[in-house]
Amino acid sequence: MAIDGVSGRTSYIGTGILNLRSQLENLSQQLSSGRISNTYAGDGTGRSLAIGLRAQMSNIASYSDTMTNITTRISVANLSLQRMATINSEVKGAAVSAGSTLDNTGQTPGQKTASLDFFDSVDMLNAQVGDRYLFGGRITDTAPVTAADKIMNGDGAAVAGLKQVISERHDADVGTNGMGRTIVSTGATATTVQIGEDFAANPYATPTPIGPSPFGMKLNAVSTTISGAVVTQPTETPPTTPPAAPNPKAMSIDLNGVIPNEGDTVKFTFDMPDGTQETITLTASSKTPLPDGCFAIDQGTPTAVPPVAPSPSVTAANLQTALTAAVKKMANGPLAAASAIKAGDDFFNNTPPLRVAGTAPFGAATAQVTGTKANTIFWYNGEPDSASDPARGTAVAKIDDAITVQYGARADEQALRKQLQTVAVFAAVTTSATDPYSSGKIAALNQRVAANLAVVPGQQSIQNMQAELAGAQASIKATANRQTQSKALAQTMLSSIEGINNDEVATKILALQTSLQASYETTSKLYQLSLVKFL
Repeated sequence: MAIDGVSGRTSYIGTGILNLRSQLENLSQQLSSGRISNTYAGDGTGRSLAIGLRAQMSNIASYSDTMTNITTRISVANLSLQRMATINSEVKGAAVSAGSTLDNTGQTPGQKTASLDFFDSVDMLNAQVGDRYLFGGRITDTAPVTAADKIMNGDGAAVAGLKQVISERHDADVGTNGMGRTIVSTGATATTVQIGEDFAANPYATPTPIGPSPFGMKLNAVSTTISGAVVTQPTETPPTTPPAAPNPKAMSIDLNGVIPNEGDTVKFTFDMPDGTQETITLTASSKTPLPDGCFAIDQGTPTAVPPVAPSPSVTAANLQTALTAAVKKMANGPLAAASAIKAGDDFFNNTPPLRVAGTAPFGAATAQVTGTKANTIFWYNGEPDSASDPARGTAVAKIDDAITVQYGARADEQALRKQLQTVAVFAAVTTSATDPYSSGKIAALNQRVAANLAVVPGQQSIQNMQAELAGAQASIKATANRQTQSKALAQTMLSSIEGINNDEVATKILALQTSLQASYETTSKLYQLSLVKFL
């Protein structure tokens, strides 16, 4: 009988040892990695669920990075808006309380405050995170607002800034005679006082007449408490026949043979270029000296022989003199302030900005023209604001599978543009301390600045913008909290599929090590066995 060698009969023992070693290596790897397997194939029936859970966790990580970036951008934008809100309060307070005391530069302390705040405002609206500008809409690689100094002073002699635009508009509105483009005259009778708007050009020109000037103050209404006097409301004078351009308007008061009583008044109301109204009130008076804002009632000459009765025509002439002086005061005071506000609107609220047509002297200007980048500073370089394309929608980010947030902004949104414009105009206007009308001009400017910086119901405010961005932040926070919980649940489920019980694995390793040691010893003895030893 043939006898086989030991190795042939004990090969199955070597295979068993290799299996034990493989199991030991797998368990050691599990203990070090904390996972059942390094491949999905080793995860068993839960492999599909594990793949889905890992994809979900990867998405959450990606969304988390996005939310971090957006939160940073929104936080920086909100800091800019908060500073803009503070500037609003500072300048509005300065306009209300600064008074009309001028320094050697022709400005009030309130205007000095506005100048500093204007430069700060431009910096706030040019805020950026990394290489992304936040207030340019979809244009994120260019500063949305032109440098503050260029906005104010232009770019060299050929390119006008806000100060030059204001100066040109001032001359066009006040006019060469300083009467706000109006004419005070005697009316159809000696007892009539008339005030009319001036012409843009000859109304009787052919083939097409040109209507009243677009500049200056416009007639609104006239009223009186003088019993028996007759007023004529603003009427085209003389009337034209369509399609001819309308002639300028005139309004008047006819004393109609009546002598006013002490304290009777005549009121003339005008529309200003900025949409506001101003009223001149003249009071009949027999006092000497004549108080401000009054016109003299003719007393006649009762001591003459024969006595001279009071004259309505002389009283009307006195009214005309008083009205002329009052119109000039209004033109160089409130009208000048309203003109500056309107110039600011032409500069900031139009693309391209509007300029006064023609060259000096601008007091005779007849029209406006659009500026070009070759002759006028364009203050905004971002994407234009549009009611059909909301600013918030210019920056949209997906923060979850079904959730997006909008956080875009434009520096020319109504709230920001209106405030920047108002602060800029307040800072740009200068007045000579020797100008007899300076106090009236500054007082009217202060009043308009304060009113324009007030929150108007129904109009966008900086607080509205902050609230919208706060809504985006709240959505991000809520989403982040929910994703944190989802990630924790997914991790728990994934651990149940891919994870191990360290104690269990350690116990198995010890058992395998014992079995493997025993196998090694048995195998060693078998390999040392000989026929002599066996017998």
